[in-house]
Parts: sequence; C-alpha cells; structure tokens
Amino acid sequence: MEEKDKENFLFSEEELSKDWEQEWQDMPEYKQDKKQAYANINVRFRNEEDLQKFAELVDQKLNNKTQAIWYPKLDAQKLFNKRYVDES
Repeated sequence: MEEKDKENFLFSEEELSKDWEQEWQDMPEYKQDKKQAYANINVRFRNEEDLQKFAELVDQKLNNKTQAIWYPKLDAQKLFNKRYVDES
C-alpha cells in the first residue's frame, strides 16, 4: 500500500493489531445452517384488503413492502444474551 493511501486511515496499523486472534484461540467452531425453503410461491394481491385477508389467514403482519415470509412464521432466535464463559 502506498504512503498516500495510509494517510486516509482513521487508525494506524499498530492500533488495528489483531489482539482478538489470541482471544479466539481454542474456541469451538460455530456453524450456522442456512434455512432453505422447500418451495417458493409468488402471490399477487389486487388491493390492500385482499393482502390483509391473506395476512389473517397466515397469521402474520404483511404490508405492501413485505417481500417474503416463512409459513408457518419462522421465529428469529434471540441470541443477544448468549455468551461463552471460561469457567477456569
């Protein structure tokens, strides 16, 4: 990298050291399986009333900007409160 390009960085290379790599040693591998759809169906609605009737049928909130849903509703996993703890 040229010196003039380095001038545009907010932090120096020393400040961006990879200390986190030492912290992640011997951590268990994390693999998140991607949920694949069995089938996809494109449904078109003539008006808002028809859209809301369908929303009631599938028991989900839908609007004219909704691009996709899971049926039945796919609950997002709440993982914000999960931590790995070193017990030693």
